Amino acid sequence: MASPQLSQFRRIVVKVGSALLVDSDKGELRASWLAALAADMAKLHREGRDVLVVSSGSIALGRSRLKLPRGPLKLEESQAAAAVGQIELARIWSEVLGAHGIGAGQILVTLQDTEERRRYLNARSTIGKLLEWRAIPVINENDTVATNEIRYGDNDRLAARVATMASADLLVLLSDIDGLYDAPPKHNPNAKLIPVVESISSEIEAVAGDAESELSRGGMRTKVEAAKIATTGGTHMLIASGKIEHPLQAIADGGRCTWFLTPANPITSRKRWIAGSLEPKGTITIDAGAVAALRAGASLLPAGVIKVEGQFARGDAVIVRGPDTSEVGRGLIAYDAEDAERIKGRSSPDVMTILGISGRSEMIHRDDLVVGG
Repeated sequence: MASPQLSQFRRIVVKVGSALLVDSDKGELRASWLAALAADMAKLHREGRDVLVVSSGSIALGRSRLKLPRGPLKLEESQAAAAVGQIELARIWSEVLGAHGIGAGQILVTLQDTEERRRYLNARSTIGKLLEWRAIPVINENDTVATNEIRYGDNDRLAARVATMASADLLVLLSDIDGLYDAPPKHNPNAKLIPVVESISSEIEAVAGDAESELSRGGMRTKVEAAKIATTGGTHMLIASGKIEHPLQAIADGGRCTWFLTPANPITSRKRWIAGSLEPKGTITIDAGAVAALRAGASLLPAGVIKVEGQFARGDAVIVRGPDTSEVGRGLIAYDAEDAERIKGRSSPDVMTILGISGRSEMIHRDDLVVGG
């Protein structure tokens, strides 16, 4: 099967690991490499694409700044090193992207932020607003508060979660190897690159290995696990070498890499999850005008709501019914039941006056809504 082209994708998440960002021998930032990567991102950005970064490096940079000895760190030492390194990491990304006139926004997440719906929606909304403002979100696991029990353990899986959360259509994992091989290339000179993986079979999982770098918490095994998360969520993924300068341009020019393909797209996968996997906690009844607007692809605004039933929290799934009580669709509600009751039938500008806060203009955003036939 032919490989896709980088130019086909609208929203791209780029994962950068510690081993690429920091020279482990010198304990220094690989500044020229990062500047070249930022130039690649800026080119994509100028073409109108949304670009997000999932960046490791806070612990590695903290170790360097604090001049800590090599070797494993205790949990509290890693967290303290990350506290120092996160400031460095944010400054570095702000500077390299700012050189191209692009703003960078730092987002620190933990596992619960992508597993708990309320936090998930908050993180998703923040990412969406940064992209709307044409900034590049720079996302990292919050190593200062994560523990061994709840942390991702590597930023490959974090990147896959972020990609599906952001409805990205491509995840790029920059690695110290240029793709997935049918055998470990370091030990087998006849190993062949697998250019396209149409589905992740047991055979594909069997060829994955473990991490080989002290700075890296990942490895090919975690990359294949990330591919499972991404492709299930409707996001294509690729693994490519990050050891070269301008790695994204190399991909665009047809450089060596491994593509993991998804049969779906982020929006349809997300809507399948909303429609079939979540238990509705309440019901919203809307007027005929709102029904027509939803069927035309609009979001549900408070003005179209005539009745609110059930006890639900922001982020819960609810059933949407028309004035004849027939089910119109299902979606994730942006307000708690009490607030939804207070703002039903009111225009969006009234929401701030009624609630005393500047809430979301939509009761249910169209990306969080599945409309039936």
